[in-house]
Amino acid sequence: MPDSEATPRDLNHSAESVPRPSPQQVRACLGDALCRQLGVYPLPDALRLSVVVAVYNEKGTIEEILRRVRAVAIRKEIIVVDDGSTDGTGELLATLADRDDLRVLHHQRNRGKGAALRTAFAQVTGDVVIVQDADLEYDPAQYGRLIQPIVEGVADVVYGSRFSAVGPHRVLYFWHWVANRMLTMLSNTFTDLNLTDMETCYKVFRREVIDAITPTLKQNRFGIEPELTAKVARRNYRIYEMGISYFGRTYQEGKKIRLRDAFQALWCILRYWKWD
Repeated sequence: MPDSEATPRDLNHSAESVPRPSPQQVRACLGDALCRQLGVYPLPDALRLSVVVAVYNEKGTIEEILRRVRAVAIRKEIIVVDDGSTDGTGELLATLADRDDLRVLHHQRNRGKGAALRTAFAQVTGDVVIVQDADLEYDPAQYGRLIQPIVEGVADVVYGSRFSAVGPHRVLYFWHWVANRMLTMLSNTFTDLNLTDMETCYKVFRREVIDAITPTLKQNRFGIEPELTAKVARRNYRIYEMGISYFGRTYQEGKKIRLRDAFQALWCILRYWKWD
């Protein structure tokens, strides 16, 4: 091969060495309106994000989701709670916790997503807190869009809606969609909100919101979703929604929510309508 001919590896190395413009530089060049359409959001240099991850038997995905979270160009801490995994997830996490940005906490037995989130919420130190599932259904590349209403001071809480989708959205499980919409509608009836996706994983909070509501949280499993929604609604926090892409998986691929969780969510909607 002639010396002057560049190999693919050379080209990749050259591309990586080219400095990338900051979001602030892009916004100054393109303007606010176009940047919003492109999803380019400059963030305060001092902003720190807390990403909380509840994980149970996700050995096949946890390494990749942590790589994607770390790839987001926002200062962050990652708090992972291994909720009594039995498939080797905990052991794998021990090999990944070699950087200052990751803290791994463990439950000795499986207690549920709500219990894991309560454990993580009690440890957060960032300015903004976002819930991230340990599977690959939700894309961390959307963090910038999701936290922007909070950064701009117009929101206290932001929900990422799969039903106001932006980008790819897997077509899957009609009756799951029906149940989700019915639970969201019932939740809205009691909270007087107009959410489109109460059950979404992507819930984002100002740190002060998490500090206020965490001591009151009670649910151990997926009932944490309507409980969180009821409690931010009752405290009159400013809630926004942002459309997100969604890469849903099948039950054969590891999806964990079941019919009993829908009934538990129904009970939680009714319970937290009146009682905290």
